Amino acid sequence: MNEEVYARQGFGADMAVAPPFGLLIVDFVNGFADPGIFGGGNIPDAIAATQGLLQEARRRCWPVAHSRIVFADDDADQNIFSRKVPGMLTLKEDSLASAIVPELKPAAGELVIRKTVPSAFFGTTLAAWLTQRGVSTLLVAGCVTSGCVRASVVDAMSLGFTPLVVTDCVGDRASGPHEASLFDMQQKYAMVMSCESALGACAMAG
Repeated sequence: MNEEVYARQGFGADMAVAPPFGLLIVDFVNGFADPGIFGGGNIPDAIAATQGLLQEARRRCWPVAHSRIVFADDDADQNIFSRKVPGMLTLKEDSLASAIVPELKPAAGELVIRKTVPSAFFGTTLAAWLTQRGVSTLLVAGCVTSGCVRASVVDAMSLGFTPLVVTDCVGDRASGPHEASLFDMQQKYAMVMSCESALGACAMAG
């Protein structure tokens, strides 16, 4: 990647993180944790790292939202996404593959969004829920970096939230799309930091 071109054209500016903070965990479900279904790559490592991030978010009393891909049992809501990736239709409300991994089980008061497209914001109540809780900076974890994470980050930015992508807490089934997407989000849409750096920046900001 030619970072000099991006810098010369004015991309990649730093943005200040500001409270209130929130956390969005995108699609860390059993099917994406399993390389035999939709997983692979560094997704298991990202799930492990997100446990500490989630614990800290709860300790700091941040609003926390999770997302799952859930299609109707009769496929009545099948769409272009499921036509492109037909296996997505196996993710039903009661399917084990669609359940959030036990390590990140939502706690009482945390929002669980069900979606049928990549973005956790599109056609859901997530933006209103975060707005009602005053969230300004939204930390983002989840998978996959090049798909549902990136789509959710772009929508978060478009809706006026400052996205902060936590690098060790997002994963993809292949390193190429993962690294390229982190670079692209840093240049255009979000702040991109390690978990340690992100939590430190949030603490300094109040």
